[in-house]
Amino acid sequence: MRNLRKLFLMFIDFCMVAIAYFLVVMLIRSDFMSFLKTPQATYSVIVTGVAIIIALNVIDFYSSLWVYTGTKEYFSGFLASIGAVAIVGLTTGFFGNYFLPYKYVVTSGIVSIIMCLGYRVGIKVVYAFLEEYFAETNVVNVKTNLLIIGAGDSAALAIRGIRNDKYSNYNIVGLVDDNLRKNGSLVYGIKIIGTRDDIIDICEEKNVKEILLAIPSISEKDKYEILNICANTSCKIKILPKTMGISGDVKVNKDARDIQIEDLLPRDVIELDIDDISEDLSDKVILVTGGGGSIGSELCRQIAAFKPKKLAIVDIYENNAYDIQNELKDIAPELDIEVLIASVRDKNRLDKIFEKIKPEVVFHAAAHKHVPLMEDSSCEAVKNNIVGTLNACLVSDKHNVKKFILISTDKAVNPTNIMGATKRVCEMIIQGINKISNTKFVAVRFGNVLGSNGSVVPLFKKQITNGGPVTITHKDITRYFMTIPEAAQLVMEAGVFANGGEIFVLDMGEPVKIYDLAEKMIKLSGLTVGRDIDIVVTGLRPGEKLYEELLMDEEGLSSTKNKKIFVAKPNNIDFEKLKEDIDVLLKYANEEDSQSIRYKLKCLVPSFKEETNY
Repeated sequence: MRNLRKLFLMFIDFCMVAIAYFLVVMLIRSDFMSFLKTPQATYSVIVTGVAIIIALNVIDFYSSLWVYTGTKEYFSGFLASIGAVAIVGLTTGFFGNYFLPYKYVVTSGIVSIIMCLGYRVGIKVVYAFLEEYFAETNVVNVKTNLLIIGAGDSAALAIRGIRNDKYSNYNIVGLVDDNLRKNGSLVYGIKIIGTRDDIIDICEEKNVKEILLAIPSISEKDKYEILNICANTSCKIKILPKTMGISGDVKVNKDARDIQIEDLLPRDVIELDIDDISEDLSDKVILVTGGGGSIGSELCRQIAAFKPKKLAIVDIYENNAYDIQNELKDIAPELDIEVLIASVRDKNRLDKIFEKIKPEVVFHAAAHKHVPLMEDSSCEAVKNNIVGTLNACLVSDKHNVKKFILISTDKAVNPTNIMGATKRVCEMIIQGINKISNTKFVAVRFGNVLGSNGSVVPLFKKQITNGGPVTITHKDITRYFMTIPEAAQLVMEAGVFANGGEIFVLDMGEPVKIYDLAEKMIKLSGLTVGRDIDIVVTGLRPGEKLYEELLMDEEGLSSTKNKKIFVAKPNNIDFEKLKEDIDVLLKYANEEDSQSIRYKLKCLVPSFKEETNY
């Protein structure tokens, strides 16, 4: 069947050559009928036709499906045919008695090429028109009205991609661009119908269901402003990411990502000193405790990019550790990775690990972080957070680790819950041991991390998916937020600044009202608060604050080279006395004496004021 198709196409091409000769001779000579009956005319048609057919067959042109034949294939066919006609033209110079004069052969050959390629293009255009016409007639009701933000190269490629995809269900209603000089202009036939200020009105007027932000190079400030405008519509929102390398048509469903809640939070661009971080981590043995957790795993990903000599991941949860190990093998196959299952509570196990690995830099991310759960499990919080940190610090000191970076939290500042109080004691351990050790011990303190285990964002997503209601504990509650990659990057750079004993405080930006966050997430899902999904206030949980702080009253801040990282003034901690107090806490924890733990923590952390919120 395939060979029959090729033979049929060859026959059509030969007919086109014959018609081309007929037309050329007819236009030049009045006696064209008698002229075409000569043997020379017959030989010329046969040789030209055969030459063009052979040339097209050599480049496999007859195997191409017309509907999917592109510019590259047509250009190759054109060059091959030109070469064939040139050879035929030269042949007439040597065997002139057997062919028509040179001008007839060359002119007819060029017309033949135009006709052979032209009828293919014509059929393709007609096919595309009919396909689009019948598609619009049959499925007009299932088309999704799409508004594209941007009128540059990316938007043009998105338009072309939608038009070239016969399975696309998008109907592009227009473009918006802030360049007023472009207003009213057309991009591939699609009109620019306004600026960002017109987005809401356009969406209502044209019944827009989906918005595509097609400006990969957009600044964070403009992206934040535009997306917050879009969030006030009921449209689904997609974004072409900055990392996308555009080399052809944009496939919206494949290349664009769904908007994330972090896109709607005011974020400044984080500028890192890559050279300093590289000097701190490259070709070093790095160990991360809690390496399978939200922050720990992201630290591992980013540390891997700096090509350490070895990366050791310590975690008690084997599934998490296994997942990050496999992921790192894919993204950094040359990296020497070792996963060790261990609890930071087990000092002897840590000692054996450090003796074997000999780490130079330690990131201590292992901790219990869930506030309400730790209220009911204070003994576990003491064992894992306080004793685990002390064990890791003592072992690091023993094995001459160069730097030890503790991941802390804003909940350690004037804590109102067990988790925050235990993390404050961890900071005290860091500042105490630093005075008697050659290791540089520091802590990095920051707020909530978007998307981390136990954060509100995954909870809200699940509640929205289940149809609601979305639950918040207080309408006025606020929190600082940072993305996981941002937090990991700043932790690494804070490690660069470490001289020992510091508590680094990260600039978390502006605090966000949790109620506003819930509203935005509901809108992102194309739903309306109060109509589709309710927001229910359940009341503050035990130990929960209305707002978080990043600095205690007695701590002053000084700046670093990075405008997002500050240093809190260190407190004078008696490490030997602190160890004795921790021994008492551990005794209470082993006895499951929660009340005594709370009392002792308040003695250690005078700013610890419990809020029951019952």
